[in-house]
Amino acid sequence: MQQEEKTFRFDKQSFLIAAVIFIVEVLIALFITDHFVRPYVGDVLVVILIYYTVKSFANIAVKPLAIGTLLFSYLIETLQYFQFVKLIGLEHNRFANVVIGNYFAWEDLLAYTIGIIIVIIVERKRLLHD
Repeated sequence: MQQEEKTFRFDKQSFLIAAVIFIVEVLIALFITDHFVRPYVGDVLVVILIYYTVKSFANIAVKPLAIGTLLFSYLIETLQYFQFVKLIGLEHNRFANVVIGNYFAWEDLLAYTIGIIIVIIVERKRLLHD
């Protein structure tokens, strides 16, 4: 009799990766003011952060989770294009502006894609070594 895999579980390794990336993101936000690391490296890292945060608690295969994370990131960027924060009356809310953002940039879509490619490469290497 084959045992069903649980949909929800806690993956300590993924959680630690997410925690480290979160700390790096906070440090970038607080201390980096350049025109490369903060906007581009930060955007690459944010999709990796989202992926590993979800992976920490949900048992989802790499490909569907990577695609879902990328589509979610594209959705947020699209909302920025339509100035969603302003549309819902939260343009003066710092939290809404940080979480959803308010500036659309094609380069962000590229950064998100690069981040997911990094995730897929790392996950493939991890699976080969397990």
